[in-house]
Amino acid sequence: MLLERARVAPETAVERLAGMQAQLARPPFIGLWSRVDGFRREALVDAIDRRAVVRGTLMRGTIHLVSRGDYARFRPSVQPALSAGMQAILKDRLQGIDLESLVDAARGVFGEAPSTFAGLRQRLARRFPDLDERAMGYAVRMHLPLVQVPEGGQPWAYPGTANFALADAWLGEPVSISGPAHQLVLRYFAAFGPATLKDLQTWSYVPGLEPVVEELRPKLKLFRDERGRDLYDLPKAPRPPEDAPAPVRFLPEYDNLLLAFADRTRVVAEPHRKAMVTRNLFQPATLLVDGTVAATWTVTRARAKAALAIAPFVTLGRPVRAEIAEEGARLLAFLEPDARTADVQFVTRPR
Repeated sequence: MLLERARVAPETAVERLAGMQAQLARPPFIGLWSRVDGFRREALVDAIDRRAVVRGTLMRGTIHLVSRGDYARFRPSVQPALSAGMQAILKDRLQGIDLESLVDAARGVFGEAPSTFAGLRQRLARRFPDLDERAMGYAVRMHLPLVQVPEGGQPWAYPGTANFALADAWLGEPVSISGPAHQLVLRYFAAFGPATLKDLQTWSYVPGLEPVVEELRPKLKLFRDERGRDLYDLPKAPRPPEDAPAPVRFLPEYDNLLLAFADRTRVVAEPHRKAMVTRNLFQPATLLVDGTVAATWTVTRARAKAALAIAPFVTLGRPVRAEIAEEGARLLAFLEPDARTADVQFVTRPR
């Protein structure tokens, strides 16, 4: 939906993207604004309030915004990755923790009422005083299906520190932590194909997907790239020609396009990759020109004035800068509708 915006409902767009990474509440709104024709933030807020879209821990152990159906489909598939991630991060800090008892205790806490993880850790610390409080919280996050609770009056649906609720209670249906990964695999290739098995594993972190892909081969179309690697896609998926025009597009922090492939040079030129990820793994907001990352961008607000600062990686010609400025002005109007003045600026990248 980056070559041409689509006129679809927010939940449909989120499904087409196989979910949207959402550690922060605002980025998915920007990602949909760049992909959905006539998108309004109220439309996504409404989908979240209707529970047609939910926000919870999924691929790569990170918070994602997904449709309610995809949450129920994806959550069992990603459990092996969540368990492996917990083991890799906590290591010896898991000593003494009975995971089954811990998850049962946490289910009891969230079963009483939605809670923040700070509130959960306090309750768990009283129940298990000799155990690592933060290790317990992280283990629960990786093993108990939970979704974040939206809050009325928030511009991006969720507060900075949101309550979590039991996913099965929020959705009104059971959510398993064990099941096949076929739907996860098909949704990935529908969103990002043609892509390799390694791309799929990079996006999901789920181990052991090769047998699933082999089983699904009759439902997939196979290609080979110039390096002889197998690429998979859905048979009827659109595959625009290489010279298809790609308009300027603003992408938010953590956009899936930049996180969906093992070889990120498909989207980000090698000289710019180091500037794309900080030590704390923050993924900045980016600007696409002709389908590849040409700049990063930030928005600041000072009283009634909003400013969009664009820091290019490459020299941009005058016609492209004019296109960027026009799209940037629309983005500012979307993000800061009450600003009295809005300014789009091109700034020099720090060395």
